[in-house]
Amino acid sequence: MTAAAFRIDENHYLISDLVHSGFSTDAGRVRSQGFEISANANVTKALRLVASYTYTDIRFAKTSSTAKRTDALTGATYGTAISEEGKVVPQVPRNMFSIFADYTVPSSFAKGLGINWGMRYVGYSYASKVESFKVPSYILFDIGAHYDVGQAVPFLKGLKAQLAISNLTNKYYVTSCGTGFCYTGQGRRFYGNLTYNW
Repeated sequence: MTAAAFRIDENHYLISDLVHSGFSTDAGRVRSQGFEISANANVTKALRLVASYTYTDIRFAKTSSTAKRTDALTGATYGTAISEEGKVVPQVPRNMFSIFADYTVPSSFAKGLGINWGMRYVGYSYASKVESFKVPSYILFDIGAHYDVGQAVPFLKGLKAQLAISNLTNKYYVTSCGTGFCYTGQGRRFYGNLTYNW
Protein backbone atom coordinates (compact mmCIF):
# COMPACT_ATOMS: atom_id res chain seq x y z
CA MET A 1 0.00 0.00 0.00
CA THR A 2 1.27 3.47 -0.86
CA ALA A 3 -0.02 6.94 -0.07
CA ALA A 4 1.11 10.48 -0.83
CA ALA A 5 -0.14 13.97 -0.04
CA PHE A 6 0.95 17.02 -1.99
CA ARG A 7 0.69 20.80 -2.16
CA ILE A 8 2.42 22.43 -5.11
CA ASP A 9 2.61 26.12 -6.00
CA GLU A 10 3.73 26.75 -9.56
CA ASN A 11 4.43 30.17 -11.06
CA HIS A 12 3.82 30.88 -14.76
CA TYR A 13 1.69 27.77 -15.07
CA LEU A 14 1.03 27.01 -18.73
CA ILE A 15 -2.49 26.02 -19.64
CA SER A 16 -4.16 25.28 -22.98
CA ASP A 17 -5.54 28.46 -24.49
CA LEU A 18 -9.25 27.71 -24.65
CA VAL A 19 -9.83 30.51 -27.17
CA HIS A 20 -6.90 29.89 -29.53
CA SER A 21 -6.70 26.16 -30.19
CA GLY A 22 -3.18 24.72 -30.27
CA PHE A 23 -1.67 27.51 -28.17
CA SER A 24 -0.80 27.89 -24.47
CA THR A 25 -1.24 30.81 -22.14
CA ASP A 26 0.33 31.89 -18.82
CA ALA A 27 -2.17 31.22 -16.02
CA GLY A 28 -0.14 32.97 -13.31
CA ARG A 29 0.36 31.06 -10.05
CA VAL A 30 -1.54 27.80 -9.68
CA ARG A 31 -1.89 25.78 -6.49
CA SER A 32 -2.43 22.03 -6.68
CA GLN A 33 -3.13 20.02 -3.55
CA GLY A 34 -4.56 16.64 -2.74
CA PHE A 35 -3.60 13.05 -2.08
CA GLU A 36 -3.20 9.68 -3.76
CA ILE A 37 -3.58 6.20 -2.31
CA SER A 38 -3.08 2.83 -3.97
CA ALA A 39 -3.14 -0.80 -2.90
CA ASN A 40 -1.78 -3.91 -4.56
CA ALA A 41 -2.79 -7.15 -2.84
CA ASN A 42 -2.46 -10.86 -3.48
CA VAL A 43 -5.70 -11.82 -1.71
CA THR A 44 -5.11 -15.49 -2.40
CA LYS A 45 -2.62 -17.38 -4.54
CA ALA A 46 -5.09 -17.09 -7.43
CA LEU A 47 -6.66 -13.65 -6.83
CA ARG A 48 -4.86 -10.32 -7.16
CA LEU A 49 -6.43 -6.89 -6.59
CA VAL A 50 -5.11 -3.44 -7.52
CA ALA A 51 -6.98 -0.27 -6.52
CA SER A 52 -6.20 3.44 -6.48
CA TYR A 53 -7.86 6.75 -5.63
CA THR A 54 -6.72 10.30 -6.38
CA TYR A 55 -8.12 13.60 -5.12
CA THR A 56 -6.82 16.79 -6.76
CA ASP A 57 -7.86 20.36 -6.00
CA ILE A 58 -6.11 22.62 -8.51
CA ARG A 59 -6.93 26.34 -8.61
CA PHE A 60 -5.69 29.64 -9.96
CA ALA A 61 -4.01 31.00 -6.82
CA LYS A 62 -2.85 34.38 -8.10
CA THR A 63 -3.65 35.77 -11.50
CA SER A 64 -4.72 39.01 -13.10
CA SER A 65 -6.63 37.18 -15.84
CA THR A 66 -10.36 37.53 -16.23
CA ALA A 67 -12.85 35.70 -18.43
CA LYS A 68 -16.53 35.59 -19.23
CA ARG A 69 -18.68 32.55 -18.55
CA THR A 70 -19.39 30.26 -21.50
CA ASP A 71 -22.70 28.78 -22.63
CA ALA A 72 -22.32 24.98 -22.76
CA LEU A 73 -24.61 24.57 -25.79
CA THR A 74 -23.50 27.41 -28.06
CA GLY A 75 -19.93 28.08 -26.91
CA ALA A 76 -20.76 31.79 -26.73
CA THR A 77 -19.62 33.87 -23.77
CA TYR A 78 -22.01 35.97 -21.71
CA GLY A 79 -22.09 38.43 -18.81
CA THR A 80 -19.22 40.53 -17.53
CA ALA A 81 -15.67 39.22 -17.18
CA ILE A 82 -14.83 37.87 -13.72
CA SER A 83 -11.52 37.09 -12.07
CA GLU A 84 -10.08 33.60 -12.52
CA GLU A 85 -8.40 33.79 -9.11
CA GLY A 86 -9.68 31.07 -6.78
CA LYS A 87 -11.42 29.22 -9.62
CA VAL A 88 -10.69 25.59 -10.52
CA VAL A 89 -8.27 24.96 -13.39
CA PRO A 90 -10.31 23.49 -16.29
CA GLN A 91 -10.02 19.97 -17.71
CA VAL A 92 -8.63 18.43 -14.49
CA PRO A 93 -10.97 15.97 -12.71
CA ARG A 94 -11.12 16.29 -8.92
CA ASN A 95 -11.70 12.59 -8.22
CA MET A 96 -10.41 9.47 -9.96
CA PHE A 97 -10.79 5.87 -8.81
CA SER A 98 -9.93 2.51 -10.33
CA ILE A 99 -10.02 -1.13 -9.27
CA PHE A 100 -8.67 -4.16 -11.10
CA ALA A 101 -9.01 -7.86 -10.23
CA ASP A 102 -7.14 -10.74 -11.83
CA TYR A 103 -8.05 -14.37 -11.12
CA THR A 104 -6.02 -17.38 -12.23
CA VAL A 105 -8.17 -20.49 -12.46
CA PRO A 106 -6.76 -23.10 -10.03
CA SER A 107 -7.71 -26.14 -12.08
CA SER A 108 -5.74 -28.78 -13.93
CA PHE A 109 -8.41 -28.65 -16.67
CA ALA A 110 -7.79 -24.95 -17.31
CA LYS A 111 -4.23 -24.71 -16.08
CA GLY A 112 -2.68 -21.39 -17.06
CA LEU A 113 -6.00 -19.64 -17.72
CA GLY A 114 -6.78 -16.35 -16.02
CA ILE A 115 -9.59 -13.81 -16.22
CA ASN A 116 -9.68 -10.17 -15.16
CA TRP A 117 -12.09 -7.31 -14.64
CA GLY A 118 -11.64 -3.61 -14.03
CA MET A 119 -13.58 -0.44 -13.35
CA ARG A 120 -12.44 3.17 -13.91
CA TYR A 121 -14.20 6.22 -12.51
CA VAL A 122 -13.32 9.77 -13.57
CA GLY A 123 -15.09 12.57 -11.75
CA TYR A 124 -16.44 15.77 -13.23
CA SER A 125 -14.18 18.54 -14.45
CA TYR A 126 -14.82 22.16 -15.36
CA ALA A 127 -14.76 23.27 -18.98
CA SER A 128 -13.75 26.90 -18.72
CA LYS A 129 -11.46 29.06 -16.64
CA VAL A 130 -14.29 30.53 -14.57
CA GLU A 131 -16.23 27.31 -13.87
CA SER A 132 -18.96 27.96 -16.44
CA PHE A 133 -20.14 24.36 -16.64
CA LYS A 134 -19.13 20.86 -15.63
CA VAL A 135 -18.15 17.97 -17.87
CA PRO A 136 -20.00 14.96 -16.36
CA SER A 137 -18.24 12.14 -14.56
CA TYR A 138 -18.15 8.67 -16.11
CA ILE A 139 -17.49 5.02 -15.24
CA LEU A 140 -15.94 2.50 -17.61
CA PHE A 141 -15.66 -1.28 -17.33
CA ASP A 142 -12.98 -3.54 -18.81
CA ILE A 143 -12.68 -7.33 -18.99
CA GLY A 144 -10.04 -9.70 -20.26
CA ALA A 145 -8.53 -13.15 -20.23
CA HIS A 146 -4.99 -14.48 -20.45
CA TYR A 147 -3.48 -17.89 -21.00
CA ASP A 148 -0.02 -19.11 -20.10
CA VAL A 149 0.61 -21.58 -22.94
CA GLY A 150 3.70 -22.94 -21.18
CA GLN A 151 1.51 -24.33 -18.39
CA ALA A 152 -0.08 -26.78 -20.85
CA VAL A 153 2.82 -27.25 -23.29
CA PRO A 154 6.12 -27.19 -21.36
CA PHE A 155 8.38 -26.56 -24.38
CA LEU A 156 6.45 -23.31 -25.03
CA LYS A 157 7.34 -21.95 -21.61
CA GLY A 158 7.31 -18.14 -21.70
CA LEU A 159 4.54 -17.84 -24.33
CA LYS A 160 1.42 -16.01 -23.17
CA ALA A 161 -1.76 -14.96 -24.98
CA GLN A 162 -4.10 -12.17 -23.91
CA LEU A 163 -7.50 -10.92 -25.04
CA ALA A 164 -9.12 -7.78 -23.60
CA ILE A 165 -12.11 -5.51 -24.10
CA SER A 166 -11.98 -1.92 -22.88
CA ASN A 167 -15.14 0.15 -22.36
CA LEU A 168 -17.17 -3.07 -22.30
CA THR A 169 -20.58 -1.36 -22.44
CA ASN A 170 -19.49 0.93 -25.31
CA LYS A 171 -20.41 3.92 -23.15
CA TYR A 172 -20.51 7.32 -24.85
CA TYR A 173 -18.68 9.85 -22.70
CA VAL A 174 -16.85 13.16 -22.87
CA THR A 175 -13.32 13.36 -21.48
CA SER A 176 -12.96 17.16 -21.43
CA CYS A 177 -14.24 20.38 -22.98
CA GLY A 178 -12.83 23.75 -23.91
CA THR A 179 -14.53 26.84 -25.28
CA GLY A 180 -16.79 25.63 -28.08
CA PHE A 181 -15.39 22.08 -28.35
CA CYS A 182 -15.32 18.77 -26.49
CA TYR A 183 -13.35 15.54 -26.74
CA THR A 184 -15.29 12.30 -26.76
CA GLY A 185 -13.86 9.15 -25.23
CA GLN A 186 -12.91 5.96 -27.01
CA GLY A 187 -15.69 3.45 -27.65
CA ARG A 188 -15.54 -0.30 -27.05
CA ARG A 189 -12.20 -1.73 -28.15
CA PHE A 190 -11.09 -5.33 -28.60
CA TYR A 191 -7.41 -6.16 -28.61
CA GLY A 192 -5.18 -9.16 -28.14
CA ASN A 193 -1.51 -9.96 -28.05
CA LEU A 194 1.01 -12.76 -27.84
CA THR A 195 4.14 -12.31 -25.75
CA TYR A 196 7.16 -14.49 -25.33
CA ASN A 197 9.69 -14.09 -22.52
CA TRP A 198 12.93 -15.99 -22.26
